Amino acid sequence: MDDGVYVGNAGEDAALDRGWILGHFKEAGDPRHSEDVEIKWGVHPPGDRRARWVRGEERTALLVLVSGRFRVELPGRSVLLERQGDYVVWGRGVDHSWVAEEESVVLTVRWPSVPGYAVAPMERPPLVQS
Repeated sequence: MDDGVYVGNAGEDAALDRGWILGHFKEAGDPRHSEDVEIKWGVHPPGDRRARWVRGEERTALLVLVSGRFRVELPGRSVLLERQGDYVVWGRGVDHSWVAEEESVVLTVRWPSVPGYAVAPMERPPLVQS
């Protein structure tokens, strides 16, 4: 990494940072640090869904299906990605959510890289013991 080059595996590196492999959240000096763009390698089990809608989006996003079947929900529109390479792009101000209809791998590119967008997982109700 001292020479400004980083070589890795998206699947392995993504597991270390909730899927994100490039963006403002990487340490300064790391070639994967960027305030211009964020890249995520998302591996989603069937039924995985975004905890809640993103509202007031300040970024533009591109989401590309690598494998599986993945649905992106947009205001008044549902987009199904089902063939490898299917993609959707949405701009600033477009609210969105998503659900993995099958085990899916998606590559997401967002720009610019804006701090403060992490969404905490929804709280699950406590288990009821009988």
